[in-house]
Amino acid sequence: MEIEQIPMMFRAQINGRSQLQRLEPGADRQDADDWVDEWLEGMEEEPPTFSESVQTQEKQITWRMVSNSGQDETVIRPVLAKGGFPYYPGSSMKGAFLRACRQLGEDALRYCGGKGKDGEVHPGILRFHGAYPVNKNWRDRSALVDLVHPQQAWQMQGQEAHSAFLQISLYKPRLRFGISSCKELEVEEWETIWNIWQKAMEQGIGLRTSAGYGQTKRVGKSRLLSVPLRGQGMTSRRLDKTGEFRPNGFKATLRGHTLRLFGGLTDAATAEELTRELWGGFSGKKSVVGQVGVNFSASPQDWDILHHPYRRGDIPMYDIQEGSLRLLGMNIEQKQRKNVERLLRSLLKFSLLLGGFGKSWRRADHRLVFPAYTEDVYNSAIGCHWELSQEVKNWQNYAIAVRDLGDVTAFLESLHRTLQNWLKYKEKDKGEPANWREAWHGDRVQVWGCLVPSLSDSQAVRWLHGNYQGENSIKKSLLTGWLGQIGRLWHRLYPRYLEKDGEMRATGEYVELLTLFPHVDNRKEQEKIDNFLDFLRQDSQFSLLYGTG
Repeated sequence: MEIEQIPMMFRAQINGRSQLQRLEPGADRQDADDWVDEWLEGMEEEPPTFSESVQTQEKQITWRMVSNSGQDETVIRPVLAKGGFPYYPGSSMKGAFLRACRQLGEDALRYCGGKGKDGEVHPGILRFHGAYPVNKNWRDRSALVDLVHPQQAWQMQGQEAHSAFLQISLYKPRLRFGISSCKELEVEEWETIWNIWQKAMEQGIGLRTSAGYGQTKRVGKSRLLSVPLRGQGMTSRRLDKTGEFRPNGFKATLRGHTLRLFGGLTDAATAEELTRELWGGFSGKKSVVGQVGVNFSASPQDWDILHHPYRRGDIPMYDIQEGSLRLLGMNIEQKQRKNVERLLRSLLKFSLLLGGFGKSWRRADHRLVFPAYTEDVYNSAIGCHWELSQEVKNWQNYAIAVRDLGDVTAFLESLHRTLQNWLKYKEKDKGEPANWREAWHGDRVQVWGCLVPSLSDSQAVRWLHGNYQGENSIKKSLLTGWLGQIGRLWHRLYPRYLEKDGEMRATGEYVELLTLFPHVDNRKEQEKIDNFLDFLRQDSQFSLLYGTG
């Protein structure tokens, strides 16, 4: 039998047979595409049904869900059940239910079984039958192949190589869960059981829940912080170039800022350890479960992808008017919650003050300044813009009142103290700052700012594309970067908030901010950066707000 006659599902994950995880740059088709086509072709049309003795409920996943069959090391593909249908296993469901029982103080022994106080092992009364997707849209071939691209080490820590990989995940499935009992139960007890399962789902199901996978809209008491946001910018792309807004970008940004900030206070190993403890990650081959996860939800119409024409082709864009970002306690002791919440509030403020979330977060969305930027005279879209979407209680937790530019300085200095207190709380030494491009240390970073009456009055956005004074330019320099080269400058247009009658309100004005990491090894490029800094200091409306100039 020729190898081509064997479905890829049954081939070993080696060269010449199947490489489900590998992304082949420039290839017209990936092995993952063929794998999905063969899978869907052989799969039954209708999902398996539960027997009449099984109680069922349906839950909607807000974004993606990923489970792992475990058939091949490093390859993530779904668990398949009867008829080839993707399946959330009953064993996983039982584990999540048991954890929720213990958190709620419910009778875990009665429902799930285990060793009792008498030392004997007792069977539980419940049987967990897992879940199947019951909607049709999850079968979209282009949506099933999930592109994952870790970039932290490349963007911040100076690693030269970076690569994407593939996994199979379900896009916005609606799952039908089944539970049965070996004893007849009253309606009230079934309500208790499903309430426990709801609690279990609040922290997500499947893999990578801390990055937004396997999440439902309801998060309950798992929520540490919640902030309403609106934002616009470029979406990520699937393999077929279709746009997709990916909520895991929130975690990536927050995790990256955590590492930057700690990297400026302590040595690289300690900064990485503290970041892993908070957000999860890998220490060697060991997986570390983080304390905090991310959940983002928006109404369906706000997830619609728009397409704008540029010279390089149509660019998929998002425009979310009303979304909610929730930070969840995933693996955190009750006594630690207050300290973690305090740190997270500072991280959120920092992220909203100096940048955005997701793709091209280092730049303000150019459409804010140039209303015609969507016309095809421009090469490509640049930047994003995120801000609070409505008046909320406790704005001071997320926004900074900027009466004058000194308030920005005051916040960044208070953030430094918060981070120092966290090191003391964790009993870590300061150590020598990490030698990373974007380690947040006062001798390595500078923040410059000025007040602008409206978006059209932005000055710095024009310096990114032309001369800032005479023949002097920073365009396509090591400071601003270029395609494939991460720059050392962030540009942000932060809405100016002022406090009035005990409430924070947007004034319609903006704080234009430049964050620079101005030290490079190239002498010619350093001279160019120094000239730009002299211009900022002597001939611009910008003032140095943080760092040593």
